Amino acid sequence: MPTIITSALVAGFFALSGTNAVSAPEAPEINELPTYTVAMTSYNAVPAQTDSDPWTTASGLRSNPEIIVARSQDLADELPFGTVIAVTRAAEDTHNCGFSKVEDRIGYRVVGDAMNARMRNKIDLLLDHNDTLTVGGVARNPSRVLGYCDQVNVQVIGFMDLKEVPTTQTELITMVEQSRIASAR
Repeated sequence: MPTIITSALVAGFFALSGTNAVSAPEAPEINELPTYTVAMTSYNAVPAQTDSDPWTTASGLRSNPEIIVARSQDLADELPFGTVIAVTRAAEDTHNCGFSKVEDRIGYRVVGDAMNARMRNKIDLLLDHNDTLTVGGVARNPSRVLGYCDQVNVQVIGFMDLKEVPTTQTELITMVEQSRIASAR
């Protein structure tokens, strides 16, 4: 009996070998995550710059200056809460924009807050209100040093559930490097 099955398989192989070759399946399309060009400012978690509860963001997350970024409401579809971003700027600093001076405090960010409705095409970094940076011999808050920057590139790195947002920049970097964030919503 095994000889009959083997013969049938061999005959089937030769019969099919004359047919058109089956093409390999196409590689799945890789979804490139978008990059947006926006303006950028920063804020501190204090009542004068937020609302009456500066320690809670619009998404319900704790205000964490290592992790949180706010986005203007017109970017809600492009940058929903839980979006992980990288922020870069190719342009030189200006008297209004001190990006390079605070760049080491930016890292990856998670969209977890929303800006006032009047703001458009803009992100707002949450920075530590107790931090200082010496510029020109004067100690200043990094938010003041950053100022207003245009031509800022926001690259979407991925997405995470708000319950999974880490508390430190080190944890967030590890999550990104280990591909522990979703690449699609």
